[in-house]
Amino acid sequence: MSANGGTKAIVAALFANVGIAITKFVAFLLTGSSSMLAESIHSVADSGNQGLLLLGGRRAKRAATPEHPFGYGRERYIYAFIVSIVLFSLGGLFALYEAWHKAADPHGITEWQWVPVVVLVAAIVMESFSFRTAIKESNHTRGNQSWVNFIRRSKAPELPVVLLEDFGALIGLVFALVGVGMTLITGNGMWDAAGTAMIGVLLVIIAIVLAIETKSLLLGEGAEAKDVAAIERAVTAGPEVERIIHMKTLYLGPEELMVAAKIAVPACESAEDVARGINAVEARIRAAVPLARVIYLEPDIWSVAAKRAGTGAAAPTAVPDTPGGGTPGAAVRETHAGS
Repeated sequence: MSANGGTKAIVAALFANVGIAITKFVAFLLTGSSSMLAESIHSVADSGNQGLLLLGGRRAKRAATPEHPFGYGRERYIYAFIVSIVLFSLGGLFALYEAWHKAADPHGITEWQWVPVVVLVAAIVMESFSFRTAIKESNHTRGNQSWVNFIRRSKAPELPVVLLEDFGALIGLVFALVGVGMTLITGNGMWDAAGTAMIGVLLVIIAIVLAIETKSLLLGEGAEAKDVAAIERAVTAGPEVERIIHMKTLYLGPEELMVAAKIAVPACESAEDVARGINAVEARIRAAVPLARVIYLEPDIWSVAAKRAGTGAAAPTAVPDTPGGGTPGAAVRETHAGS
């Protein structure tokens, strides 16, 4: 996902939610509808969430420092996780509390009865525009993925967050419209309370989904299978590398992938030949997967001991010790870091 596409969707959602929040709150003041209050707080929470996403995107662009040598790209994940917390607490839990409060005193809507219906219909129109923008921007990078897979596998959190927020907002508006409409028809405020409760449950579910997905990104996700396969082909495409002993990938941010691999090189090569070969391999990796911007390649000599070397970060060298205490190819076993 391009950063520009995500920003456009966030800004569209922000403007829509600010306008919706104001109109909903005015409607609540005129009618006393709990559904309108729950929807007002929901829109305020969404507006704050879009502000958090914009702030996270801005802070993620800071240059790397000695204290944070891999930069701040993951800060976008942190702010997306905060969004899920805000949506859960300020949106979902508040709506459930308001539903309980309304159920204890289920009065009907006796004044300005036409206001909530007009406001909710107008809000549905504005929210649909925001949702349409998010869908349009997502389609630029979604490809053939289903919407569920796009939300689950996207490494950039902004569009999935906005998509889920806008989808939840539209469904919530329908719940509010049903609750308010039935209250106006029957005069029974329990319908208003029921609509508010449904909004609360919906927001809690969406918040939990967002929290699960962003937690996975915060823990650190590797490249998708197709990108791993492309990197493996790039590494072994030339004569410089005999095979990959083991390899790991990790997203340092939505638009930066780290690749670390131990590779087997011909035993007879000099250090100069190995260095030249590693540079060629790095160039092929970047051509195959442009997001692979941080690359660490460790040359080694393949042997039966390589199988016993393991794949952990502290795995021993694949080169067996010689009787004299030396290690064949020791002169070339240098770690090369490309950036």
